[in-house]
Amino acid sequence: MDVIYLDSLFGLNLLIDYCLVLASARVCGVVLRRWRYALAALIGALYAALMVLPGCGWLANGTMKLALGAAMALIAFGGETHLTRCTVVFFAVSAAFGGAVGSGIMMALQFGCARGLFSNESGLGSAPIVASAASTRNPAQQSLVAMTGTFWSTVVICALTGIVLVSTMIANPGIMESGQVSAGADLTSAAFASIPYIGTPILVIGMILFAYTTILGWSYYGNRCVTYLFGKRAIRPYQVLYVVVAFLGAIGIGDLVWTISDITNALMAIPNIIVVLLLSGLIARETKHYVWDKNLDETDDTPIPVLESK
Repeated sequence: MDVIYLDSLFGLNLLIDYCLVLASARVCGVVLRRWRYALAALIGALYAALMVLPGCGWLANGTMKLALGAAMALIAFGGETHLTRCTVVFFAVSAAFGGAVGSGIMMALQFGCARGLFSNESGLGSAPIVASAASTRNPAQQSLVAMTGTFWSTVVICALTGIVLVSTMIANPGIMESGQVSAGADLTSAAFASIPYIGTPILVIGMILFAYTTILGWSYYGNRCVTYLFGKRAIRPYQVLYVVVAFLGAIGIGDLVWTISDITNALMAIPNIIVVLLLSGLIARETKHYVWDKNLDETDDTPIPVLESK
């Protein structure tokens, strides 16, 4: 069940509505009447709070929203010589604010999800390729081990990097003000370089290790997929192509590589997520048997399918 905190919802909408009305007044060049703007914002905040209450869903239709906007404009700008102009500007400013917030959230989700996939590969279906090669008592035992990868790669490693960046910018605000930082990689390099003696070596060694293990891991993923699709005879051509593509990525066509990777990751994630949803019943049943019923030490004697060469 979703929980909505009415006080937070009311306070946030009160602040936003007041800023929107004030911005509209400044654009129109009218005499500022802040108490009227506060009253209009109060009406908007009350509307937002009432809209989420049980039985008040009818307040969310378009007609009611237009009526609320007109009422807020009338309260804020009633008596002004150019009431119509102020009302139009208020609606325009509100629409622009909504569009900016929506596009900002969309970009944050887009880049957050895209870079998050590079960090932990959650939902791509690639990690099971490695997990399936492990020697274990049962699939559930190995799946629990594989699930920790997301924690270590994202929660630990990415959090450490974020802490270094934030603490460095707080301690050395001149890093951002100098104008030398134009991308995330530049900021990371500058942040670690500000740590005496060990900062740069830690960054260089970490990048080498992460890059090398990523190259090995993705090479293995592709190797298994190519073997499944075309047989063992396709392994050598795949390895040659993989080395060529890795070389091209290393000599500076990074933007193209990121774009291609984002597209291919999405093409991997979409069918995999659909299949995971279809298998959710099986996953829940197996989780109950092995985890909740405490059968993790049980040995699964189901024959393991063997991929024959084509």
